[in-house]
Amino acid sequence: MTRYFLTLYLAIVVVLAAVSWGQERLWQSYGGSAQVSELPQAGVLAIIRRQLQAVPNPQRADFVAAAARDTGLDLELLEAQDVAGASEIAGLARGKPVLMDGADGRSWILQRLEQDGRVLAFRFESEPQRRLPDRIVALVFYAAIALVIMVWLWPMTRDLRTLERSTVRFGDRNWSFDTRIATRSPVFPLAEAFRRMAARIDGLIGSHKDMSNALSHEIKTPLARMRFEIELARVAADREALQRHLDHLNTDVTELNAFVTATLEYAVLERAEMSLNIAPHDFTAIVPAVTESVKRGARAGLGIQCEVDGDAKAVVCDVHLMETVLRNLLYNAIRHANRQIRVTFAIVAQQRYRLCVEDDGPGIAEADRERVFDSFVQLGRPTGEKTGFGLGLAIVKRIVEWHGGSAHAEQSALGGARFVVDWRAR
Repeated sequence: MTRYFLTLYLAIVVVLAAVSWGQERLWQSYGGSAQVSELPQAGVLAIIRRQLQAVPNPQRADFVAAAARDTGLDLELLEAQDVAGASEIAGLARGKPVLMDGADGRSWILQRLEQDGRVLAFRFESEPQRRLPDRIVALVFYAAIALVIMVWLWPMTRDLRTLERSTVRFGDRNWSFDTRIATRSPVFPLAEAFRRMAARIDGLIGSHKDMSNALSHEIKTPLARMRFEIELARVAADREALQRHLDHLNTDVTELNAFVTATLEYAVLERAEMSLNIAPHDFTAIVPAVTESVKRGARAGLGIQCEVDGDAKAVVCDVHLMETVLRNLLYNAIRHANRQIRVTFAIVAQQRYRLCVEDDGPGIAEADRERVFDSFVQLGRPTGEKTGFGLGLAIVKRIVEWHGGSAHAEQSALGGARFVVDWRAR
């Protein structure tokens, strides 16, 4: 990175010097094309020319020499044949002052005298020659300008180097991004994008670890029970005992199938290329229909109340995935509710949608309200019995994140847990 920094610094110095040199040359080129009569030397010639009108021709050379000696100007009276150059001769013939460049780097202004045809010449330095100290000062000036630019660029260079070190550490399987980039840095958006990517990768790795651990537990336990039931079925004394063992086997197969289905559904939602089928849908009909469908399979004596905002006739979302969200929240509430569940859907400020499912169960401890959305986390009931696979709420969180929203748990007015998901209309 230091090599690139020094290369850029030298490049800026060279470019500034080249631009200055080019500008100076352009100024000389276009400045030389100005009218000769506008130059101050032409005015001096005009004054001497008027004075020469009162001087006899034989004495004019002496008058010009005396004027040059007294004023320190390089004045000379030339014969017409001493002037070379067709364009210069033509200009003098028209009575106009003519500018000529000498071989020694100096310039001449020529003016023809009408009385005797001779030419009055004024030689002067066309450009002051730069000395070595002048060139050194100019170089220091350009270097100072380049230094100011590099000081302005240095924070970005420093942040890029910091980001580079972080990516190297991340590539060494240190699945964390601990670099801090100031919000005012031009590299901050890039750092934030990498931070989100690192968090996503870290989450996927953690999810895969949890899935591996869950697979080893959730599959081994039913398999062990199935092996035991098979052995019992082999030695069953009567048909009734055989049927009982087969029913137990069927229960374990159903449990395995449900676990695999839930795991595959969650794995699909974890894919980065997941695409949504976004469209407006009438939630005044969808939410009550899904609630009623789940209610039919709930235990007796459990009441489910549903309230939907009357304006929710064009809710923008992937309706299939949002139905999954509602079903998973309802299934979770049914497992923990005592007697009552309430479902509400409303449109809040700035076109945000909010779906809430709450129950009157034991609730969730504040320390567990974020962890409950992690994959394969099962808080269970106070009795310690198993209540699912720990994927329902993880699927809810992932679907809502795909919609650009969020999900959280809080205390319900009914006494239990209240799950809230909200997302913005696209």
